[in-house]
Amino acid sequence: MNKPFSLRIFVADGDPDGLRVVERSNWIGKALMFPRALLPRVKERDELKQTGVYLLIGPREDGEGDLLYIGEGDPVRPRLECHYAHKDFWTHALCFIAAPGQLNKAHVQFLEANLIRMAKAARRVPLDNGNQPMEPSLSEADRADMLVFLENVLGMLPVMGVHAFEKGVQPAAAVTPSLVLRGKGITASGFEASQGFVVRAGSLAVGDTVPSMQQHVRGMYDLRQQLIGNGVMARDGDGYRFSQDYVFTSPSTAAAVVLGRSANGRVEWKDAQGRTLKALQAGEASA
Repeated sequence: MNKPFSLRIFVADGDPDGLRVVERSNWIGKALMFPRALLPRVKERDELKQTGVYLLIGPREDGEGDLLYIGEGDPVRPRLECHYAHKDFWTHALCFIAAPGQLNKAHVQFLEANLIRMAKAARRVPLDNGNQPMEPSLSEADRADMLVFLENVLGMLPVMGVHAFEKGVQPAAAVTPSLVLRGKGITASGFEASQGFVVRAGSLAVGDTVPSMQQHVRGMYDLRQQLIGNGVMARDGDGYRFSQDYVFTSPSTAAAVVLGRSANGRVEWKDAQGRTLKALQAGEASA
């Protein structure tokens, strides 16, 4: 069960899109989130002189969705300066640090290794990292401390708009906890969640897209190809089967990927009585 917590977000320069310093209640850590263009100024801050772990976030080359790089630095600043000069894709950085002496090189290597492992397992955002680093040996006490640090980081990331590490998603409290989509001999099931629309593991998708999908809804076509490529959709006979729950941004995107064509998810997804998601939501809104 998730535990409630509070965050304090300090907008350091008065610009909501600029540097944000995020602190969590009863935690030794701190997060800094800022756009790439501000690094020449932000790098002078004392926080980036500390040991920490960081995420670089930016658009993929095809423009559909994000790309993510996970790294560590002892301290963080030289690593960010290197990426500023040599890594082109990223537009925002998110750094997690602590007060001096709280984190060491082995600690942040542990955090980096686990974040990369979890992002790969979730398969929600492709990584720019080439390899899976080995988890360093830590004492029993240090490992316990870093697991708590990691848990706090993972709890903060969705609030800061990063969902790359989430695998299991719970249904939203709604009148339609379970919906079904059928077409061309396949059946998929899903539900609405706070993050979007979730297609459940085991759902089936058509084997081929219609010819017009690549031209008219290219983003959904590319997403479908990505999910096939990374194993979220695995070959099953003439079609594909979802190997895990997967969160789509909307019911329509989920329906299009499953059916291999453009689709209005609010009329394609239906409950056990055949009522569309649109009708169910209209009924709930008027109740």
